Amino acid sequence: MLNGRKSLITIIAAASLVATVGAIPGGSAQAQPSIEDVQHRVDRLYHAAEQASERYNQIHVQLTQMRGDVQALRADQTRQQARTEKARQLVADSIVRQYEGDSLSAVGQAVVSSDPSAFVSQLTTMSAFNTMQAGQYSSYLTQAKALTIRQDATSNQLSKVARLEKEAAENKATIAHSLAEAKSVLDKLKADERERLLESSRGAAPRISTASVPVSGRAAAAVRFAMAQIGKPYVYGAAGPNAYDCSGLTMAAWGSAGVGLPHSSSAQYGAGTHISASQLQPGDLVFYYSPISHVGMYIGNGMIVNAENPSAGIKVDPLYMMPYVGAVRPG
Repeated sequence: MLNGRKSLITIIAAASLVATVGAIPGGSAQAQPSIEDVQHRVDRLYHAAEQASERYNQIHVQLTQMRGDVQALRADQTRQQARTEKARQLVADSIVRQYEGDSLSAVGQAVVSSDPSAFVSQLTTMSAFNTMQAGQYSSYLTQAKALTIRQDATSNQLSKVARLEKEAAENKATIAHSLAEAKSVLDKLKADERERLLESSRGAAPRISTASVPVSGRAAAAVRFAMAQIGKPYVYGAAGPNAYDCSGLTMAAWGSAGVGLPHSSSAQYGAGTHISASQLQPGDLVFYYSPISHVGMYIGNGMIVNAENPSAGIKVDPLYMMPYVGAVRPG
């Protein structure tokens, strides 16, 4: 995400040499880090942090849905518990009546009856009572099984939520570790060198106005919003108004046009019509890396506007500055 910034590489390399060059046996200087090594180290730090951040965002999208599912499952489980309790109470009542003498009384009446029709009637009553008991017990077993299924579903969903929450915490720790390491590199630089480094990494944004972007409708509103954020800082997990991460910027931009997007680059990849690079129009979202961990907005002429990284902030970059994966047209 800092590809092509030779001045940035040179400054970091020079600073690193000041901090790392030393004496070794025989008086030889310690091997100097190559420009490529410095470049790759900085790239890896920012990319690792962004991967973790976008995964963190994706987890929160999933958790929002899953927590809603848990609420629905719990409500269904509560209703099923009431049905199960009702069936259980019917079985309990019939057993109590049996031991209180209802069925025994019916047997006695059938035995002493001198009326054949009454005898048959009493037998039918006893049979109906036994059938009713069997039906009640069967209903209770069915309801109890249904309750167990719902309890298991709720438990499984809660376990998934717990696993995702743990993964979110791990990704947050990765973000912090990567940024801390990047900060340690910057802290080794003198104040003036560090400022030159940051200015170099931000680069000069091409002079592109929204008036020069041929676009209309909702896409125009999204592009205008995104372009108006140029120069604002990149902050992991932010979605405005003062700072953004990559998916936070595209979510807010299309949100200003009335189109809802999830706060996750990988989730946004599934939130629209997939198009080829040859079909790109201003406002389309473009995605990078595998797995997807960065998103920007195409503005035409082979350029994108994106929240690039903490050093660069929100700026305009070439379309193929990063490993391109695909594009989506929201709305």
